[in-house]
Amino acid sequence: MTAIPRFTGDANPYGGGDPYADYRTADFPFTQYADLAARQLGAGVIAANDEFFAQRENLLVPERAEFDPEHFGHKGKIMDGWETRRRRGTGADHPWPTAEDHDWALVRLGAPGVIRGIIVDTAHFRGNYPQAVSVEAASVEGAPTPAELLSGDVKWTTLVPRTAVGGHAANGFAVDVEQRFTHLRVNQHPDGGIARLRVHGEVVPDPKWLATLGTFDVVALENGGSAEDASNLFYSPASNTIQPGRSRKMDDGWETRRRRDQGNDWISYRLVAQSQIRALEIDTAYLKGNSAGWASVSVRDGESTDEAAWTEVLPRTRVQPDTNHRFVLDTPAVGTHARVDIYPDGGISRLRLFGSLTDEGTARLTARHQELGG
Repeated sequence: MTAIPRFTGDANPYGGGDPYADYRTADFPFTQYADLAARQLGAGVIAANDEFFAQRENLLVPERAEFDPEHFGHKGKIMDGWETRRRRGTGADHPWPTAEDHDWALVRLGAPGVIRGIIVDTAHFRGNYPQAVSVEAASVEGAPTPAELLSGDVKWTTLVPRTAVGGHAANGFAVDVEQRFTHLRVNQHPDGGIARLRVHGEVVPDPKWLATLGTFDVVALENGGSAEDASNLFYSPASNTIQPGRSRKMDDGWETRRRRDQGNDWISYRLVAQSQIRALEIDTAYLKGNSAGWASVSVRDGESTDEAAWTEVLPRTRVQPDTNHRFVLDTPAVGTHARVDIYPDGGISRLRLFGSLTDEGTARLTARHQELGG
């Protein structure tokens, strides 16, 4: 694997023009995974020891951080991120913070899972970013309070040891801990500001919860489904199609560039586990002049990549713009993977596959849940 780029030190002071012109970033290999700390999944920053200059909730805003050089408030420069006050020492003879001094924020993941990588983004924090960061994770079921998480009874596992970071940069960290986590503790040493936090990984649902539900969306991101591949990601990610809820605007779905050949576009998915699918929805909400013209859905059982392994469960069917389409399958389909094909191009906003786990799917999901400490 290619080494993760490291950015350290101050960025240049803002000199006008595009504030992102000198922003330092890289293509991190783990961003193919879903953001487990997405607000859309239900994540939240539930506590912080200090947020004097900028609120902790900004960490999980989905859009990239903005910078307005003229924006000041009663406490100083207003930043689009989480920013704490400057730490001080014990007195005039030692005015500097100690090596142990740090600020922290507690984050509840939107969906429990295995974390593959973390991005601590210090965009626009050029001279006021932390010297170093560290990240710890815990697995606590239910809805623990901040006091309960900090009580000393919770086991915290270090995912990112104390590491120097750079200002005005996307600081990425690959994580190699095969465990299911529900909460994070993000530390900045000794103080400063972080614009955004992204936590990329694989959702690992509770099999007892899915069994109780009975029929559920077996491809939904929050239930453990994932978008594995797609023909085109020009305008938006394929994972948008399995996000919770209805699409709220055009870029909240999946849209491809315009085709100039005789092909078609597609997305392939991995289901939460082997499932029996009985009904499906294809939604084109907010896609009006750019929705798909037709769509089909196929299912595959197993890891074979042979085209013959796919079984079409919904033949090529006309779809309408800005419309939710519902289909009941005449015969339930069993599979571990699914694929939606759209013709010839355009987009859909959501795909829903309603069904339940097979006995084999339940057994495999339960075994993985237990292996990961669930």
